[in-house]
Amino acid sequence: MQIDHKQLFIPGPTEVLPDVLEAMAQPLIGHRTKEISALQQSITEKLQQLFYTKNLVLLSTSSGSGLMEASVRSCTAKKALCCAMGDFGKRWYKMALANQVPADLIEVDLGRHVPAEKIREALATGKYDLVTTTHSETATGVANNLEEISRVMADFPDVVWCVDAVSSAGGMKIEVDRLGIDILLTSTHKALALPPGMALCTMSQKAYDRTAEVEYRGVYFDLRAIYDRIVKKNYQYPSTPNVSLMFAMDRQLDHILAEGLDARFARHQALADRCRAWALDHFALFPEEGYMADTLTVIENTRGISVADLNKALGDRGKAISNGYGDLKEKTFRIAHLGEITMDDLNALLADIEDILGL
Repeated sequence: MQIDHKQLFIPGPTEVLPDVLEAMAQPLIGHRTKEISALQQSITEKLQQLFYTKNLVLLSTSSGSGLMEASVRSCTAKKALCCAMGDFGKRWYKMALANQVPADLIEVDLGRHVPAEKIREALATGKYDLVTTTHSETATGVANNLEEISRVMADFPDVVWCVDAVSSAGGMKIEVDRLGIDILLTSTHKALALPPGMALCTMSQKAYDRTAEVEYRGVYFDLRAIYDRIVKKNYQYPSTPNVSLMFAMDRQLDHILAEGLDARFARHQALADRCRAWALDHFALFPEEGYMADTLTVIENTRGISVADLNKALGDRGKAISNGYGDLKEKTFRIAHLGEITMDDLNALLADIEDILGL
């Protein structure tokens, strides 16, 4: 990709291909037309391939947080179990309480994953009918092992399983149906390599059926209402969608499928391996061994450098990385290698960091 702007190696927004940006400049079409139905159906069918699912995909003109709130509110009839390994996992718990949804929190230390057996112990009490988990925690670079958690969830077939894949979907393979994920949600502006402004989620029949037991699901984020409208009105939505971003999404999904899903996931794995090896040579890795995301690397600042100064110097060279998140600011820094980032892009960034720091 030829770069004529500051290149983003942050966990979103990320780089967007020029023709995908150009797709947003198409003339608008009505959001109650056959044309929009065809566009939204095309997007849905491509996303079903990407997520290895036959479940319906729901599009939302919101950030991923909107669908996080929608899922915990729409699908919890009894009590939610929220599993957090950082601020983004804890956000689901805060949303539940803010919506008067009964919820408990499992929380682990920063840099650690949530052990599947801790989830099993909690579910064995019979108190919960919904579990929220984070796949890739953007703040720490930890990736929960969905395979391990899926084996636990299989033993509790009445519990709805929601997965936040905001910083992993499109860069790490997630086989929704095989794993038994009821709601998998993500945003457009990370590994899908689109501008921010939309979110999407898969929704199983079990999750849909659960919504009938929940009286107060809200209005805009009522997943049952959205699902029903899609089915009854041929891929139409209750509220006005972001038509321009849908044009871009349809185009970008063509690029993703043309690259090949296995090739795309392998590219992200190779980028992660390269960045981790570099981090170990010069600093240290913050996430726990064996539970690392392939879409970003969180590096422990063992040299005590000024991350802010490093990023300022990188900005002068037309690049940007991320400081640590929250309490990890200056203690860590984050290099995202997701979406359309290539190995040449990453190597150029790492060479610039070495030159700036004199490594």
